[in-house]
Amino acid sequence: MSLIKSISGIRGTVGGEPGNNLTPIDVVKFVSAYATWLKKECNKQVAKIVVGRDARLSGEMYSNLVCSTLCSLGHHVVNIGLATTPTTEIAVTAEGADGGIILTASHNPKEWNALKLLNSKGEFLSDADGKALLAIAEESNFTYADVDALGYIEEKDYTQYHINKVLDLKLVNLQAVKSSKIKVVVDAVNSVGGTIIPQLLRAMGITEIIELNCQPTGKFAHNPEPIPANLTQISATMKEHKADIGIVVDPDVDRLALICEDGSMFVEEYTLVSVADYVLSKTPGNTVSNLSSSRALRDVTNRYDGCSYSASAVGEVNVVTEMKRTNAIIGGEGNGGVIYPELHYGRDALVGVALFLSLYVERGLTMTELKRTYPAYYISKNRIDLQAETNVEKVLDTLKAKYSNEKITDIDGVKIDFADGWVHLRKSNTEPIIRVYSESKDENSANQLANEVIKTFYSACQ
Repeated sequence: MSLIKSISGIRGTVGGEPGNNLTPIDVVKFVSAYATWLKKECNKQVAKIVVGRDARLSGEMYSNLVCSTLCSLGHHVVNIGLATTPTTEIAVTAEGADGGIILTASHNPKEWNALKLLNSKGEFLSDADGKALLAIAEESNFTYADVDALGYIEEKDYTQYHINKVLDLKLVNLQAVKSSKIKVVVDAVNSVGGTIIPQLLRAMGITEIIELNCQPTGKFAHNPEPIPANLTQISATMKEHKADIGIVVDPDVDRLALICEDGSMFVEEYTLVSVADYVLSKTPGNTVSNLSSSRALRDVTNRYDGCSYSASAVGEVNVVTEMKRTNAIIGGEGNGGVIYPELHYGRDALVGVALFLSLYVERGLTMTELKRTYPAYYISKNRIDLQAETNVEKVLDTLKAKYSNEKITDIDGVKIDFADGWVHLRKSNTEPIIRVYSESKDENSANQLANEVIKTFYSACQ
């Protein structure tokens, strides 16, 4: 398995040969490059860097390695231990730190880990900054501190701080949630969400909490990506215990999936849609999601006077950039990632939970009834395996010409907006494939749209 170096960080499987996997040597190399880049970026000899990790099995080992490497370069480390990605992001700004490193491979299985790198705003590095860092890593021109200039490690816990910041948000209706007496099931896939999500719920006054896979052992009870195929256990538990809401988070707690009272999926795409609906009903403004996210957010945004929707390229950093450009008050991605700038510019499942619960108790509907209040769409996800000789850019230009009568967006691959749906073709950064996402009013229509465009793609390759 080759190392994956992208806008999302440095990702790979644990063990194996240096350069081909995320080995200790690779961790030292890229952490050294990050620390060297950060020293230039903040114009300081000693930078302050926050380090957090999820609960995966390799996390503690690599966290010790990361902290020691930073100290060997003379930096001040604030080690917050087991922490969610959004907790680490918030800790960077709370500490007035120059950057941060999160050890998590997000929704990937247990054999994976990654270095997610933050700037002084607690946000992911830009594409330009990421490329500069990778260039430093390739040169491997690092200067380590002598014995009298070694850095030091400070241990802190930011879990309660993060919870308090969420509860302090004006739109979180604590009183209504406390008096609702709802029953909640939580599946935290044996990572840090198993600690912080139940703690958040108890702080919101919820006493009936059924915990599934909430021991942060790192031994994931199922594939950690929160999609329907992996959520059969919580679905059955919802029906068995007659619970009101199911909450599922991924290992680093930046994605939120919701389960209905009958065990059906609320659907990840509608996490952002519903939370945005609540926020817009209180504080009208603009919204943003990426090109591969549902039209439902656009439709819900248009329900409110003076509110507008815009789309960004795929990737959290791109969503954040567009949110800042349009001064959006809520945004995120269709994978269950909610970004609420009132707290910070990062996907945050805690914010999603608190705002969704406020919506839920205010509307007084069951989960299935609430879902029916939103535009019904279905997203189909497909792929095209690329041949070495395929000229992707030329083929995409052919598609743009063929569908020139439709609305075309080409800031990230090619998205074709039809009257009754859309198709988005985007080259993967990590595999020799084209990802083809399509959406329409039902599964059959979405698949038909995708098949039509895929057929055209293959014809253009000939």
